[in-house]
Amino acid sequence: MSSIRPAAVLFDMDGTLVDSERLWDVALAELAHRYGGTLSTEARRAIIGTGMADSMRILHDDLGQPHRDPLTSAEWINARILELFRTGLQWRPGALALLGAVRQAEIPTALVTSSGRALVEIALDTLGRDSFDVVVCGDEVDSTKPHPEPYLTAARLLGVPIDRCVAIEDSATGVASAVAAGAAVLAVPAEVPLAPTDGVHQLESLLLADLELLAGLLPRTPPDPAPARHPVRPG
Repeated sequence: MSSIRPAAVLFDMDGTLVDSERLWDVALAELAHRYGGTLSTEARRAIIGTGMADSMRILHDDLGQPHRDPLTSAEWINARILELFRTGLQWRPGALALLGAVRQAEIPTALVTSSGRALVEIALDTLGRDSFDVVVCGDEVDSTKPHPEPYLTAARLLGVPIDRCVAIEDSATGVASAVAAGAAVLAVPAEVPLAPTDGVHQLESLLLADLELLAGLLPRTPPDPAPARHPVRPG
């Protein structure tokens, strides 16, 4: 492996480590049905990677029901998705192996997600509570993705410079957050294709990712200048 190592690897959760977006599909579709409508494909795509408040706003607007209380809708979604997470959470291809390799190399890790703490606690039964040195949840920051705060918070808690970290994301919202924070970014689209973004490396699957690839995403810093050589005076 390259002598250059990430200071930390920062993992998104939904759609990146675990195949949870299909569970969100179920919960969102059921809530839309309860409200007498059907969530459009465009709105469902827009929801991916957003925090709960934005997700409920998108759902309500899509159904033509902007008057609905986002807190009431969020409570219903949270209760339903908790049920689904307890029984149906699965790893994304290659995610478990890559996370294991990063931990084996003793590189610090963080889970950086827009999901709330209650949901993350259930997901950690699958992900492993010892898999991350830091966990940053969507309801524990003032601004969620695409704001840079979640990734900046993870780097601060780990005590590492964000520009020496690699963030792994699946959504445009998450990529925007990591880029804005200043991390190197690996994008692995899950549900929705991602447009090319300058400086962001895309892979079809984490099955194609390894430590060498992650190290190669970091900016190369110029070598330290050689110490000045002083002329030797004759004695």
